[in-house]
Amino acid sequence: MWKAYRVVFKLRSPMHIGCGKAGNVQRTRPYVTGRVFWGALTMRLTRDATNGPATNSKQYEEFGEKVHNQLAYTYFYPAIACAAAKQFAQSKNNSEETQNNHPDYQIAFSWQNESLFRRCFLSSYASTALVYPQQAADEGLLHEVEFISPRTLDTGKQVYLIGYVFEKEGCNLKWKDACKRLQMGGERGYGWGMVELVCNPCEITHSDLFNGQAQWQEENGAIAINVASCDNLTEGQLLAHTSSANLLAQGEIEPLVGREWRSNESTNRYAGQYVSFCDLCWIPGSAVAQNSNFAIEEFGIWQLL
Repeated sequence: MWKAYRVVFKLRSPMHIGCGKAGNVQRTRPYVTGRVFWGALTMRLTRDATNGPATNSKQYEEFGEKVHNQLAYTYFYPAIACAAAKQFAQSKNNSEETQNNHPDYQIAFSWQNESLFRRCFLSSYASTALVYPQQAADEGLLHEVEFISPRTLDTGKQVYLIGYVFEKEGCNLKWKDACKRLQMGGERGYGWGMVELVCNPCEITHSDLFNGQAQWQEENGAIAINVASCDNLTEGQLLAHTSSANLLAQGEIEPLVGREWRSNESTNRYAGQYVSFCDLCWIPGSAVAQNSNFAIEEFGIWQLL
């Protein structure tokens, strides 16, 4: 048996979710991936259990496996309170439908209106290393980091992050407490990625996810996510990276990789040196060609059932 909880974070500082580089710009994804949430949750659970930073990657690995086995989770998407979301909602011509499904927050998907999303939510910060004797910028080290802003850039309204966590019966992880003290994404040493849990995660009693963009149900002891296709591409999109194997969709495919700390490896054994390959995946926002059911795998990746 599984229980579904909606989790709402208030974004307290800029958030960078790495998406490769374009020139000297470090791009960000317009959402929080399952791997990023898994990493932040694993770190907090491990440090709470050890009363401080763990000194062996095995300690993180143990809690990471527990998260894989006892929890499932979606990606997290930016949102604004509906009182501040009228302009964004009207641009998609679905304000009434969305507010009927969830009257408190309007979720913003970048693929629905990319230019408006970028104007509202994305900004960047440029910096460089200095050569102090010459009082000049160090050659080749100018870089710009893109981020999701904690305040909308047009109206200055608070930005939230909304996603769902599924708890398996018998789960003994204190993940709800851990969610109260998470820091997600890159540039954390500069204070980026700070989030505040708006309220205790609330169990949902209906099947709708993300304002009706998808539905969930339990099948044979596992979670099944249903995405319905539609001629209008504003609906029927994938809401997580999805394995491209045997799946017909319209969109882009990318190799999904991540950096890990595996101190037991003979090479690449330090923090962030081990590169883990997950799968070739359709990116979120890709449109499915037919009604499809998906299982949530590790790191929130979807797999066609």
